[in-house]
Amino acid sequence: MLKTETPSSSHADLDLYPSANLLAAFIDDQIAAVEAVRAALPQLQKALDAALPRIRAGGRLLYAGAGTSGRLGVLDSVELPPTFGWPRERAVAVLAGGEGAMFKAVEGAEDDRALGASDIAALKPTPNDVLLALAASGGTPYVLGAIEAGRAAGALTLGFANNPDAPVTAAADIGITLDTGPEVISGSTRLKAGSAQKMALNTFSSSLMVKLNKVYGNLMVDVQATNAKLVRRTVALTMRATGCDEATARATLDQCAQSVKWAIVVIKLRTTPAEAKHRLDAAHGSVRAALAA
Repeated sequence: MLKTETPSSSHADLDLYPSANLLAAFIDDQIAAVEAVRAALPQLQKALDAALPRIRAGGRLLYAGAGTSGRLGVLDSVELPPTFGWPRERAVAVLAGGEGAMFKAVEGAEDDRALGASDIAALKPTPNDVLLALAASGGTPYVLGAIEAGRAAGALTLGFANNPDAPVTAAADIGITLDTGPEVISGSTRLKAGSAQKMALNTFSSSLMVKLNKVYGNLMVDVQATNAKLVRRTVALTMRATGCDEATARATLDQCAQSVKWAIVVIKLRTTPAEAKHRLDAAHGSVRAALAA
């Protein structure tokens, strides 16, 4: 039996727990998710270093999964554009059963290996693309099919699984094992297995964005101001990075298409928007390099 399916010996009487103990059992069990991601650091580093040159060359992040794992891939893909200004067409997720499976389980879709292969093949993957293939069990046929199609196209394939020695990690170019063990509720991998996958995806994609000059210091300077909250955030980020007042931040952002990194260079160098843009482009979007040029 897979470790993720094995009943937890620690909580055999879970249904008898009083409320406080019940909640504590679920909360405390999440510690194993953190430990599993930390243990996977060497594999995550290998994945990051292998993915970076491909993405710098124009590649895409592709995600494939089923059920909870697939939905987490979708979530990571849709959060990159507003957070880091990442082009939507360069973060694409496929989910067993299609878009409808985001909201309602599609029975049998995860068992279709050919469907996983065809869903990825339809994206026309290239050698610069990076496929993140997710399966808590590590043996989901849909995900294995996706990996086959990705590798056939020369894409870098990263396999995430929550069981050791899983087919998904073996089939991928780089396997990332998040060994979370038995769940508080037997087999419910939406619990700490899902938490570990979410953390691993956050860790990987956020680190990639930092390497791609989407962050200055620890400030998200490529944030897209798509709502009132994010407009306020762009102003606050500009003020924090430059020490300017709110009026200066707002006025400069207006001149710089609401780009925080562009506004920072204008303010810190006391230069024109055109010159700041030239410096940023020459520095491949690095604020530090643009300021030092």
